[in-house]
Amino acid sequence: MANTRNTTAPQVSDAVTTTDTMVVGSSPAQSVGGLYQTLANATAMAAANAVFAQQQTYITYQAATTQAVDQLLAPSQ
Repeated sequence: MANTRNTTAPQVSDAVTTTDTMVVGSSPAQSVGGLYQTLANATAMAAANAVFAQQQTYITYQAATTQAVDQLLAPSQ
């Protein structure tokens, strides 16, 4: 009867170990890369929101100025 014991060739074991080490070794770099992308996106959104808020403020100021000038130029009653 043939030997049915499961054996793994040393080359296969070495390849699996190398792959596992590579994956574990690159995990911190991938995590930091994801963190940097998230921070960059959050910063960009904050800048966009600040610009939008400033534009809305200018529109409000312009409306208030227009109304005040309209009241100043209105004929007296």
